[in-house]
Amino acid sequence: MALSQWTVDPTHSSIDFSVKHMMIAKVKGTFHTFEAQIEADPADLTTASIKFSVDLSSIDTRNADRDAHLRSADFFDVEVNRHMTFEASQITKTGDGEYNVTGDFTLHGITRQETFAVSFEGAGKDPWGNAKAGFSALGSIKRGDYGLTYNAVLETGGVLIGDEVKISIEIEALQQV
Repeated sequence: MALSQWTVDPTHSSIDFSVKHMMIAKVKGTFHTFEAQIEADPADLTTASIKFSVDLSSIDTRNADRDAHLRSADFFDVEVNRHMTFEASQITKTGDGEYNVTGDFTLHGITRQETFAVSFEGAGKDPWGNAKAGFSALGSIKRGDYGLTYNAVLETGGVLIGDEVKISIEIEALQQV
């Protein structure tokens, strides 16, 4: 395949995360609203151009009070920093259909380089003849690196919220004609 434009199919895609809670369990959540600008040859991502934008106000951890707190100035401060973004700057092939995608990750007004392990899951035509491609990505960030330092010390030692946030992305993309 040659380089072509792709759009994310939001009904078949997800951006999920998990973070340690009380040092004994994990809280999981998702972002429902996101978009991407992708120009790629799915069979060889090394020449791809990839930009993501996530609407932080679309966070959903299945707890309305926690979601409201995460949107507040204690965490994302969505009134000031509505979006989390990623723009790839280097893509390295690590195996058959496997890549390390490094780029500028911006959260809470701070930009740092982050790397995600990306897998090309395959390509094909849907029942209506549209070309589709699937990708999975895994990575993690340290929330403290982005000024997200709200926490509480536990009586038993340790902290309420872990610093590492694991991110899992599943994308089904539609080729634009």
